[in-house]
Amino acid sequence: MDEFVVYVLFSKSSGRTYTGMTSDLITRFHFHNYKSTKGFTVRYRPWKVLHVEFFQNKKEALIREKELKSGKGREFIKTKILPFINI
Repeated sequence: MDEFVVYVLFSKSSGRTYTGMTSDLITRFHFHNYKSTKGFTVRYRPWKVLHVEFFQNKKEALIREKELKSGKGREFIKTKILPFINI
């Protein structure tokens, strides 16, 4: 059975966050930091994993990813996660 991960990355150099979903966090993280040659995450390297949430199915993970990308979700990351992380 596949497990899905919703993740939030943080770029210390820019102060930006990036939220995504995958079934293979390690490989996806490697692409964000090293392999990708275009896209949003290339411009703000290096990234660190800030937060992860695990889900049993893709549908639930996609719903949570969408929530975290909303205004309320970004506010949650800004107020409930970022202040407590020592990066």
